Amino acid sequence: MAHHRSGSRQSADALARGLGWFSIALGAVELFGGRSVARWLGMERHERLIRAYGVREIVTGVGILASKDPTPWIWGRIGGDALDLATLGKELNESDADRDRVGIAMGAVAGVTVLDVMCANALTGQSMQERARRWDYSDRSGLPRPADQMRGAASDFQTPRDMRIPDALRPYKQPQLQGRPQPSM
Repeated sequence: MAHHRSGSRQSADALARGLGWFSIALGAVELFGGRSVARWLGMERHERLIRAYGVREIVTGVGILASKDPTPWIWGRIGGDALDLATLGKELNESDADRDRVGIAMGAVAGVTVLDVMCANALTGQSMQERARRWDYSDRSGLPRPADQMRGAASDFQTPRDMRIPDALRPYKQPQLQGRPQPSM
């Protein structure tokens, strides 16, 4: 079973590294070829946005490759994919966009999103298992001594004055007047 986990971890790490390199390559195309990408999609007015998305891709790719745990960076790629799909989806309604090419781009982004989600789920599952092994507090109670020794330890506790409800915020109580009936509510 341990062999399966390590093989699974190696597969997820390899996929993450591949996605990291893919991010850098795609980001370079978007950053340095933003004008061509925008023209191909019929989105010339969004050239600067495409270049900004390229910077995002490069930063994410470097983050994936440079970190010990690429999981948050892979989840970042999924967020970027959602942003890309939203941008491309909006362009389908624009008259000057090449709808066929925008559709092709959406299909490509959706395909890569599937890989991103698979990788993130595999890494997240393993990360949670690793964290559970590293930080196992099941044998701790949070008390400095065993519970039976702590019983009654706070019975003489007095709430400090500065932690009490201020007098101005306490419920108003009318003083009882001798011999007069009190109005009922």
